[in-house]
Amino acid sequence: MAEAPSNIDIDYVAGLARIHLTPEEKETFSVQLGDILHYFDKLNHVDVSGIEPTAHAFPAYNIWQEDVAEPAFAPGEALLNAPEQRQNQVVVPKVVEDA
Repeated sequence: MAEAPSNIDIDYVAGLARIHLTPEEKETFSVQLGDILHYFDKLNHVDVSGIEPTAHAFPAYNIWQEDVAEPAFAPGEALLNAPEQRQNQVVVPKVVEDA
């Protein structure tokens, strides 16, 4: 296992992921994240001159299906598996924090 890079703010990364890490987990994940970033750094040494940028490794043709209007679910049917509902809408936990 490699040594954790000093420039990784594991607390910031854990905050983005909304997870609480113990000090032992912070050390472990710092090293693992550093190893992953080290592999990404190897890509900077690959000669890609003359290679066209692509969105897919292989050409993708005709991947869209026809846009055909179909009958929609009734609100009650669409909400059958919703854990909580109100006014024909699914109630979800708040994810935006107040400033």
